[in-house]
Amino acid sequence: MRAALIVITGTVVALTSCSSTPPPAPRADSTVPVIAPGKPGEEARTLSPSEAATAVPSATANAADITYVQDMVVHHRQALDMAILAPNRAESTKLKGLASRIKDAQGPEIQYMTNWLQDLGQKVPGHHAAHDGMPGMVTPEQMEALKAAKGKAFDALFLQLMIAHHEGAIKMSTEVLTHGSHIRIEELASDVSVTQTAEIRRMREMQAAA
Repeated sequence: MRAALIVITGTVVALTSCSSTPPPAPRADSTVPVIAPGKPGEEARTLSPSEAATAVPSATANAADITYVQDMVVHHRQALDMAILAPNRAESTKLKGLASRIKDAQGPEIQYMTNWLQDLGQKVPGHHAAHDGMPGMVTPEQMEALKAAKGKAFDALFLQLMIAHHEGAIKMSTEVLTHGSHIRIEELASDVSVTQTAEIRRMREMQAAA
């Protein structure tokens, strides 16, 4: 009897195993919300299915992307011109360190943007390209005053001019994030905004401590 029960039990288990169906495979559902990160200073938001279908930037550049990169090459070059003055003119060690970080970050970005323009067959601005109306740019007179300053006077003027310069870069980046279409330029503009916002905060702290 015991042997019979074992056999019966085993048969029931085997039948149960054979007759069970596998659970349905998980699948994506169109009702799952899509979260879009916000632009600098903005909160993330939930996209509708129709918005989500067109929310991903493409690999095709439009006029806004190209103009942004051409202008930002010029903008970054001026930041480097300002930053390289700091080692021999600044008094503040913190300011010298900040200027070095600006140079180390923006130098490679200039090369990246130059290569991107060349890959697309677009014009790379010359080293003395005009920048009239570009946000945050230092005037020739202000640059000459910075070159002539030393010590605390240099520190104060550098911080004043570089904060305005960074604010201009953030404004330009915000505009291309709204009007551009190329995913690599969106990533670049986001990085510029985040990095330079943090540097503005540090520069304001230096101003307050002076």
